[in-house]
Amino acid sequence: MSLKIGVFQILPDRRGDPAIVAKAAEDLGFHSYWVPEHAIMPMSFASDYVGDPGNPPPDYLWQMPDPWVALARAAATTRSIKLGSGICLVPEHNPLILAKQVASVDHYSHGRVQFGIGAGWNREESEILGVDFDHRWTQTRECVEVMRKLWREDAPAHSGRYYNFPALRSYPKPETSAGPPVMFGSSGSARVFKRVVSWGEGWIPVMSSIDEFAAGCRELNAACAAAGRDRSSIHVAPFALEGLFRSAAARDEIEAAGADEMIVWIMARELDDILDELKQLAEELLDDASEPRAPDDDD
Repeated sequence: MSLKIGVFQILPDRRGDPAIVAKAAEDLGFHSYWVPEHAIMPMSFASDYVGDPGNPPPDYLWQMPDPWVALARAAATTRSIKLGSGICLVPEHNPLILAKQVASVDHYSHGRVQFGIGAGWNREESEILGVDFDHRWTQTRECVEVMRKLWREDAPAHSGRYYNFPALRSYPKPETSAGPPVMFGSSGSARVFKRVVSWGEGWIPVMSSIDEFAAGCRELNAACAAAGRDRSSIHVAPFALEGLFRSAAARDEIEAAGADEMIVWIMARELDDILDELKQLAEELLDDASEPRAPDDDD
């Protein structure tokens, strides 16, 4: 099996400490560990929850810890597992501060950050945090452009539609000169493929069916061909919705459809239950999960 398997923890709070969960996932052989983001959640809003349209949003949306603090905890106890934001709501942040946070986690983890991004679905949340919601992807693109300048240049300056600043210094830099790979969490729109091909390194859609994912892969392949971009330069790692695609058979179908990696949703919330669930997932999905990984010499 060449498909990599990652895990996603919807609520990495004290009950399921990411320092412990990520270390257990690494020891079992999982490739990546991902956490979500909602900095705030209005008490009432008219926006339809995209995860389950027409139904009340789940309580975990307003209970999520800061993703970069959670990933910093995970970085401190692990050596090799990739650490991903799934996803970071980019335009809700000041890019100078967000660039510092992402670069710091990447610096401490020796280059393991996977920068999964999105523009947000909740108008009320976004506007409270300063987002031009009707043009949120335009703002997101400029925000990422600013972050990349801060990561790659010694004295970056910027003059744009949303952000303006004179030459300044921002350190530490990420582990690699290009910065962490930017991966798009969007799905269901042809525009996402143009974005991935023109200014991204990965596509990490939320997946409800294998057929839907396979169709998306075909669209991505076509967008790459039209732009003259090598499809192998884009990492495709679908997120399985809660409770889905947890069997070896589903794993193999997803790999055949075009995935490089599959991210599985951890359903348990309490630590002991999470650790048991990780072991069960490893036994089902990982070829070499009969024994935990032996520690490195410097672990």
